[in-house]
Amino acid sequence: MRPLRTLIRDVRVFDGFRTIPRADVQIDGDRISGPGFGGPDLLIDGTGRTLLPGLIDAHTHTFDGSLAHALTYGVTTELDMFCLPSNLARQRKLAERDDVADLRSAGVLATAPGGHPTAVMTAMAATMDEPSDAVGRFDTIEDPAQAGEFVAARLAEGSDYLKIVIDDGSSSGTSPTPTIGRELATALVDAGRAVGLRTVAHVATARDTAIALDAGVDGLAHVWSDKVPGHPDNAELAHRAATQGVFVISTLVYIESLVGADNPRSTNAAYVAKALHRAGVPLLAGTDANPYAPLHGDGLHRELELLTRAGLTPPQALAATTSAPARHFGLPDRGRIAPGLRADLVLVEGDPTQDITTTREIAAIWRRGERLSRTSMG
Repeated sequence: MRPLRTLIRDVRVFDGFRTIPRADVQIDGDRISGPGFGGPDLLIDGTGRTLLPGLIDAHTHTFDGSLAHALTYGVTTELDMFCLPSNLARQRKLAERDDVADLRSAGVLATAPGGHPTAVMTAMAATMDEPSDAVGRFDTIEDPAQAGEFVAARLAEGSDYLKIVIDDGSSSGTSPTPTIGRELATALVDAGRAVGLRTVAHVATARDTAIALDAGVDGLAHVWSDKVPGHPDNAELAHRAATQGVFVISTLVYIESLVGADNPRSTNAAYVAKALHRAGVPLLAGTDANPYAPLHGDGLHRELELLTRAGLTPPQALAATTSAPARHFGLPDRGRIAPGLRADLVLVEGDPTQDITTTREIAAIWRRGERLSRTSMG
């Protein structure tokens, strides 16, 4: 039996980079097709609607149910930033299905013994079905000489990139937390690069960010949020990140959910995002979604709103959740609308290239060419 052929006619298209006011888009099986495949099996009227590439959340933490929930909000790919091996194997198996979001993961992150997120994981264990010692225990690293072995273990577990925690706890006002310093961070970046792994650093402060940039990371998993608007460190670090070609995952909605929209940390984070954008640093939309807040899927739409408030245009915010994460995480088959690419698509009512809030007005979702049913979308 041949694959289902779908024609979305007279639709506005944001292709990952630019807006096409009116076009026809064809889906043939699991791929976007070029013109001329003959009569479609299904015709969809795109009048007054916009077709987007499937959304990519560039920073999540995936647990049972996360991938299914994300897809109902148009998130067709999640980039997980910490997942224990047993859970990662389970989530990868789930991600083979077409009714949940696809998944890439850092697997076990690199942190110092007792460093972030040890306390978070121990607390989380109480709400999970696994023993607390299994949830709270994972590989750590404290000696640069261990970097090669640590990275090899991540490869063996199937990590797609390497995440490094550089965070001494000062941003949250807690007692000092063990953290990875400059020498060890550099060793990890070098070891990751030697085997082809991108490196992403968890940072919370300007000081953390300077260490990560000194180490030569490819990206930052958060904006820093400890410097007030106008502080010279913000412009200096933004310039360094731009010069070094470093991308930054925004996670503004996570900071908002943690401390509130009116908290100085949220204000600082939004200003830093604006400074990075003005400096030409690629911003990737990520939420730090987890089992609590922000929620998988829903949080990404709020992230897009916060990015536009920080100075991105709606098309720039849309690129931050489509073509930009696909490019920077080596996913050439998605994040754009073009013949031959995966048919990961989201059809929304209205025009999010003018009003970013309309990304929530979802009319249809395709994941690898399979249309998500209205029942599963709620």
